[in-house]
Amino acid sequence: MSATPLLVVWAVAAAAMVGVWFVQLRTRNTGYVDVAWAALLGCAALYYGVVAEGALLPRALVAVLAATWGFRLALHLLHRVRNEKEDGRYAFLRQHWQDNQYKHFGFFQAQALLVVMFSVPFLVAANNPDGELSIWFVLGILIWIVSLVGESIADMQLARFRNNPQNRGKTCRDGLWRYSRHPNYFFEWLHWFAYLFLAFGAPMAWLAVLGPLVMLVTLCWMTGIPFVEAQALRSRGDDYREYQRTTSPLIPWPPRA
Repeated sequence: MSATPLLVVWAVAAAAMVGVWFVQLRTRNTGYVDVAWAALLGCAALYYGVVAEGALLPRALVAVLAATWGFRLALHLLHRVRNEKEDGRYAFLRQHWQDNQYKHFGFFQAQALLVVMFSVPFLVAANNPDGELSIWFVLGILIWIVSLVGESIADMQLARFRNNPQNRGKTCRDGLWRYSRHPNYFFEWLHWFAYLFLAFGAPMAWLAVLGPLVMLVTLCWMTGIPFVEAQALRSRGDDYREYQRTTSPLIPWPPRA
């Protein structure tokens, strides 16, 4: 597998993040980095669908499935970023860094590197020489459908809850949020298993495990759940502590009594 497409994606992502950093300077909203991250992954999927060396079917599946996922997430995040104040996590980070723009710039460039890392499963799957609709491809498509529908439902339930002024300072327990503190993150993680199946039989197929593995580490121990829950405790206090006590952190599960 040639590394050239990855280098191209890195160059484009790094340049794009410079532009998004300038947007952050003007708007004072770091949340645009998440929008760019998702959109750039969608663009990477389309690019790999064209330049990869696999059969037409896996290249088309990667281009359609991964790009749809990336652009849907980007549009969802863009709507939130444009209509709300800077996310509390990023506001805290801005205060903690004393608005040091050198650190912000480094953070944005680190996101460009993450675009490359998370795009590896797309490239591996797009290099699959199998042009037949195998059981592995069918399983990958089914996982993608379940994860996209689940994440969309979780996002809509949370948006509806947050848009109700009566819920200010309260914790969402509606729908999927009754069974997981982060159902959107769960389906986000599940989504990456789709490319593991699409890569079955491809050269260096084991690299596709980077998707679910790195996403799990990122969500559970880095910029996902720890940051979100620290902010939730600052803003919602005991109500969120009770939610933590009774509700599964990631995988949906019946709440504890």
